[in-house]
Parts: sequence; structure tokens; C-alpha cells
Amino acid sequence: MNYVSAADCRNGYATIPVMTVNYRSASFLTSVPDASLAPGDNGAEVAFAGRSNAGKSSALNALTDQKALARTSKTPGRTQQINFFLLSSGHRLVDLPGYGYAKVPQAMKDKWQRNMAEYLQSRTSLRGLVMLMDCRHPLTEYDQQMLRWCADVDLPVHVLLTKADKLKRGPAANSLLAVRKRLPEFHPHASVQLFSSLKKTGVDEARRMLDSWLTE
Repeated sequence: MNYVSAADCRNGYATIPVMTVNYRSASFLTSVPDASLAPGDNGAEVAFAGRSNAGKSSALNALTDQKALARTSKTPGRTQQINFFLLSSGHRLVDLPGYGYAKVPQAMKDKWQRNMAEYLQSRTSLRGLVMLMDCRHPLTEYDQQMLRWCADVDLPVHVLLTKADKLKRGPAANSLLAVRKRLPEFHPHASVQLFSSLKKTGVDEARRMLDSWLTE
């Protein structure tokens, strides 16, 4: 059993004990090109979204302590389907297509956006969305649009400011404070933390948030 952190409480999450999930047990379940083909809509799952170059796949691998659960690539935009990963508890992690960067035809980008919108709006087992933003370039126009959309459908959001190892401690802290100050403009209850897949910074904090959603 674990507890939601004090930082989470300040962002509106209750100080209640939560069960912990074994993220190392994650295994690939399926990939679907369309939300209508997703696995049964039962239990609980958390989705991951972000710009194609925000380090989404690397974050999933770090959180599950696996090297290749989610495919990583030097070419952003490789995640072109909705990927589901199964945890031993029966819960799921969901890797959504990256947005805003991939060098693909506009028609393909439009299809990805429609699939994401359909998934986020219709999936009743979805407990929250982890949004990934490069801590050096946070709150892009696409990020702001996604935050507003999640606020409109009352979907909880937790932001990971990725690649924190690329900044020194002072600038990284300033980025965190700046994003925390602006988040209410786009989503009144979103929370945020620093994260580094390379240095494993923020992994435990992010897992505690996932626990609070998946086991509520």
C-alpha cells in the first residue's frame, strides 16, 4: 500500500491510501487502428499522449522498468495505432499516437486525431490521461488544445515534463513552476511533475499517480 504524495494533494488529489500496481508485469496486448476495435471496455486503464517527440515510448518503458515494451525510434511519430498493454492486475496502459510533429500526410494526421478523440470521449474504463511535454518546450498549441478538450469532458490529466535531464536543476525547476502556474488556464485540476526516462527522475511519483487512478 502507498499514499498519494503531498504534491498530488496540493493539486486536488485526496490523501488516501492506495494499492500499488506491478508495472513491471506489463505486456503487449494489442494494437488497433481504430477505437472501435479496442479491447473490452471494462476494468480500468490510463492513456499516454503527447507530441511525437516528447519521449512517450521512453516514459512508458521507464515506468514499467522494461527496455522495449513500447517501441522507441529516432524518428518521431512511429506510434501510428492505439497500443494496449496489460498489467497483471488486469488494468491497462494505453499508448496513443503522437500528435503535432510526425512527417506523414495531413489525411493520416486527421485520422489519428479522430481516433484519439473517439477513444478519449467514449472509453468508460479510462481513468486518466498522462500528457507528456518536453520540459524545454512545454504547453505547445497542441498541448493546450488537448488540455482544454480533457477539461471539457472532465478527464483527469497528469503532465510529465520529460527530458528533465537536459536542463540543469534551476532551469528545470523554473520550467515546472511556470507550467504549474499556467495549467489552470487550460485544465483546472491538472497536475504536473518533472520526469526523465534516462535518469529515472520522477518515476516513483508518476507511478503513485497511476496507482491512484487505476485502483480507485
